[in-house]
Order: sequence, then structure tokens, then C-alpha cells
Amino acid sequence: MREETTNPMTQGSEESLRAEIDDLKRQLAQKKETGQGQLHKTARPSNSNIRNLILLAVVVLIAAFAIGYLPRHRRQLQLVAEAGTQKEALPEVSFVPVTRASAAGNLVLPGNIQAVTEAPVLARAEGFVNKRYVDIGDRVTAGQLLAEIEAPDLDQQVRQAQASLQQARADLERATAALEQGKANESLAKVTAGRWENLSRQGIASRQENDQYQAQYQAQIANVRALDRAVAAARSSIDAAEANVARFTDLKSYLKVKAPFAGVITLRNVDVGALVNSGNTLLFRIAQTNPLRTYLNVPQSNAPDVLVGQVAMISTSDLPERKFPGRVARTANSLDPATRTLLVEIQVANADGKLMPGMYAQVDLNLPRKDPPLLMPSDTLVVRPEGTLAAVMSPENVVHFQRITVGRDFGDRIEVLSGLSEGQKVIVNPNDSVQEGVKVHPSAAPEGAGAKRPPSKR
Repeated sequence: MREETTNPMTQGSEESLRAEIDDLKRQLAQKKETGQGQLHKTARPSNSNIRNLILLAVVVLIAAFAIGYLPRHRRQLQLVAEAGTQKEALPEVSFVPVTRASAAGNLVLPGNIQAVTEAPVLARAEGFVNKRYVDIGDRVTAGQLLAEIEAPDLDQQVRQAQASLQQARADLERATAALEQGKANESLAKVTAGRWENLSRQGIASRQENDQYQAQYQAQIANVRALDRAVAAARSSIDAAEANVARFTDLKSYLKVKAPFAGVITLRNVDVGALVNSGNTLLFRIAQTNPLRTYLNVPQSNAPDVLVGQVAMISTSDLPERKFPGRVARTANSLDPATRTLLVEIQVANADGKLMPGMYAQVDLNLPRKDPPLLMPSDTLVVRPEGTLAAVMSPENVVHFQRITVGRDFGDRIEVLSGLSEGQKVIVNPNDSVQEGVKVHPSAAPEGAGAKRPPSKR
């Protein structure tokens, strides 16, 4: 039985050790039962029992050491190794290079679409609307009949003017006949005055009679001049009467209201039977919708780059998938002192009528830039009490916070006016581990980094 319980190191488990201890306890109990004498004889344990007890104690100590201390020591060594690894590891950061904007800059500005030509159609003659041929939204051509006005009083005025013209013509005929008679009398007075002049020279007639006939001749000359002026006045009366007839005739032609140019009826203000007054009643409003024009205000910094004939693309929120090409028709050539902007007119073709006057539009001007600005993603910006900074990474991967001056904010990108140069590496979203002078482990940010601005902390 001892041979079976020996060699506890070969078992390698706690159960075998416990079985050995129980076997030894049974042997000790059996020896106590053999009697007092035998107990005295065997009070001193044998060498084999001592070895077994020592071996048992050693096995118990080794088992306790293996079960308790070694795993704990192994975990402590692992934690120490991990802490050392983390202490020696460099912070992982992502970077993007500072780039320069393209030479062809896109300047997008709001604009208002207006008709190239828009005019109100008013009544030129007084009367009642007899017929109406168009309504709002109708497309009309130049000279198309829009409405008819009935004016009975105007017809009477036309006939009265014509009668006055006939009377003036009759007065001219009478004045002409009187002029011819006056010229005949002048000729007779001239002959008579000549005869009496000869008789007076010969001493046959008295000077008194000669002077009388000479005065009669001068009177006939004055009479002819007066009759000639009367004829001229009669002719002027005829011209006035003819002009009056023409005026009423033109007014009568205005009873038919026609379109002044091709366009779209944008307003109808009267209906059949309405009374209209000359020059006061608005009948229609017509607008020319092809082409259209768009006005926009260009900032002072971009004003020198806008040239007549330059191409521009117009888009609206109603038709986001379509771009309408246009050209710069004219500029104000001066800045508004209140807004420091340049007024620019852009004309765009509208053959299909998709664009309408009054629409809000976005105008994209492809402006060339002589000195394109530097750009960096918006999520690389660091704002601190000491100013606006950017975490710049040196060629040795050492962090340096550089003070910069920013310009315009494009949402996903920011314009850099000073402090950086093209190609410098800036860290994206620098965290607390990124400090001044710290060496980092860089990795290039994925394409499109900085497209979305991080949410602001409130």
C-alpha cells in the first residue's frame, strides 16, 4: 500500500495528494489500537514515514504555489508589459496636405430672373370693352389683337373733325377767289395810275387827280397782300383740320388694342363691359420671356474678373437637375458705395419657357483666379484662447501648433490667408494626445476627409 501511495509528484493533481493524506491518517489510527506497549515501541517514527511526511508537505506547498502564486505573477507581468508598450507607443493621427484651390474659381451668387422687356398695356381711347381675346398666361405675337373697345362718342368726334376740314377747304376756296379778284383790281389800278401819271406830266390832268389814282393803286397792292395772307391762313386751317381728323382717326385705331411685342400676358385687369379711361386704365401687362435676364451683385474682390460675354450657369431649386447657360450682357462698371458690389446683368435663353420672370436663381460664374488661395479641411482647425491654430506635422512627425489667418468658409473647407504653405501636413481632428512637440505616428486620411464639419460643442 505504501508503494501505491508513493511518488505523489507523478499524479500532478490535488485529488491524489488528498488520498495519500487520508491513507496516512488510517495507518496512524491502526497503530494506536495495537496497545500501550507496542505504542511505546513505535513512538519514534521510522525514516520512511518521516520522508513521506516531508514529501507530503513539500507536495502541498508546491501545489499551493502552483495554484495561487504563479497565475497571479503571470498576470502582473502581462500588465506591466502592456503598460510599457502603451507608454512607448506613439499617438496615431491622420493628416491631410494643404492644397491650393483651382485656378478656375466657381463663384455662386443669388440672382433674380426678370423679363428683358415688360410693359403695361393701357387704354388710349375712352369707351367700353367690347371683346377680349387673351387672358393671363397666353403667349402673343407682336401686333396680335388683344381686345376691342367700343367708343360711340369718338365716332361723332371723327365726323365733326371731317366736317371742320370741309369747311376749312371751302374758306380756302373763297380766300383764293378773293385773292384773284384783288390781283385783277391791282392790275387795273396800276394801268390807271400810269395813264394819269403821263397826263399829269403833259399838263393835261391836275396833280390832285394823279395823286388820287396813285393812292388807289397802292391800296389795291395792300389789298392783294391781305388777301394773300387770308389764303395762307385758310391753308393753315385746313392743315389743322386735317391733323384733327388724323388725331381722331388714330384714336379710333386704338379701339383695337394690340400687343406691342411678342411675349406672355402676365396680368389681365379688365373684362368685357368694363369702362376704360384714356391713359389711366391698365388693361394688360405683357412680358418678353425669351430671352430672360438675371441681375446679381458681385463682391468687390471678384468684380475685376467679370467680363462682358463671360459664360455663366444658372440653376433653380425647382429644376435642380438642369443648368441653363447664359452670358454676361453688361455690367454697371461702378460699385455700389453702400454694398461695395458690382451690378451684373446675365441673359439666358428660354425657348422652352421653363424659366419664369420673378424666379430666384443661383448663378455660377466661372471666374479665373490669378492667385488661388490655400485650402484645408474645416475639421483641422483648432480654436483656442491664443488664437486660430492648425496642428502641423514636421518631416520628423513632430507636432507644432501654427497660428493661421483664415478667410472665407466654404463649409467643408476653409481658406487660409497666412500661416501655412502648400503641401504642409495638418492633423485632422487633433485630440488631447496631440500636444506641442509630441512625436506622432501619422497615417494619410482617407479621400474626402473634412467633407463634413464636426458638430459644434455647446
